[in-house]
Amino acid sequence: MTAGSRGDVVPFTGLGHGLARAGHEVTLVTHGCFQPLVAGSGLSFHPLPVDPRAELDSTRGQRLHRSATGAGKMVRAVGIVRAALARMTDDLIAAAEKSDILLLSGSLGPVGHAIAEALSLPSLGTHLQPLSPTGEFAPPLLGGGQWGAPVNRLAGHGVNLVVERVFSAAVPAVRARLGLPPARIGTARRIRSGLRQPVQHGFSPLVVPRPRDWRAGLEVSGYWWPYDNGDRLPRVLRDFLDAGPPPVFVGLGSATVPDPGLLSEVIVRALRRAGLRGVVQRGWSGLEATGDDVVTVGEVPHAALFPRMLAVVHHAGAGTTAAGLRAGVPAVPVPVQFDEGFWAARLVGLGVAPCAVPLRGLTPDALAAALARVTRDSAHRERAAALGTRIRAEDGVAPVLRAIDRLAG
Repeated sequence: MTAGSRGDVVPFTGLGHGLARAGHEVTLVTHGCFQPLVAGSGLSFHPLPVDPRAELDSTRGQRLHRSATGAGKMVRAVGIVRAALARMTDDLIAAAEKSDILLLSGSLGPVGHAIAEALSLPSLGTHLQPLSPTGEFAPPLLGGGQWGAPVNRLAGHGVNLVVERVFSAAVPAVRARLGLPPARIGTARRIRSGLRQPVQHGFSPLVVPRPRDWRAGLEVSGYWWPYDNGDRLPRVLRDFLDAGPPPVFVGLGSATVPDPGLLSEVIVRALRRAGLRGVVQRGWSGLEATGDDVVTVGEVPHAALFPRMLAVVHHAGAGTTAAGLRAGVPAVPVPVQFDEGFWAARLVGLGVAPCAVPLRGLTPDALAAALARVTRDSAHRERAAALGTRIRAEDGVAPVLRAIDRLAG
């Protein structure tokens, strides 16, 4: 069960495919608009009624991306998610009633665990970000950073309280509907009921080592690569790649922006100032670039495209960050909101990115300077290639299979 943008869904197509190959019957429960992602994967699909892109395009969504601070964005996100949960609960329960074990993304954890408890089903958290408090870094949903161990940990608990607020209407309704007594209020109860469940994290320990102060049951398994059914790149894109030197990829994934035309112009000007060809992905922002030295693409498999790139410029979402690392190419992160600042800092810290250029500070000169650094300094490419080799050797599905065996036993 997962909800959110495309990046919150595609890793679970790969995880589910791996579980299906191991003999499990797997159903992906998520927004109906993502059903094409499971074609050929061996997964069943249970649609949820909310379209996340329509939510971002709504008045609420427009206010979200106009917010200038992480706290402001989180407050506005609370309203969007609370309204969406109310519309998805019936389908979450219906899917769970046909299941033996629930695997729950961080975006649906509290309500999913309540459903599992009511139906006497084992559940396993499958998180794409490190959501549990730690002293080793500040909460990723606030952009990460280093505020000192006590403050980092306190902020992590504060973020969890905000998350509880998101689910404060949905969880009581689910508990009452399924015959559970009301949950007691208080942090200790919250930790015992939902946050004490076992969790497998779908990122590499080479990128985020398991924090030493995490409790038992919180494990880092490795990345879950999206299922792509061997999809090839479109012919027009292959022709562009073959017609000249390796280009730079630029895309913002599921992020939205107030003025796509202006941002597209900034990107093209930066590429040309740096003397680079570009592949610009339209994404949910609606970016568009024209010219002999650039090509605009829709959704294409990053696993096929990124190894042919000189570098990748992206919003530092968890999934796109992973795809760039897997391909072994350096990056210029352009974080927009929430956990993207955390992943951007990780790329810089690993030495595969020269710097982060936040979207709010993006100018042709700033982006061109970062592009010049990432493409002309061989150290970034060498570190990215070496890290990519190690990440590709990991098996993120195997730890989840072992965890499922323990739950089933």
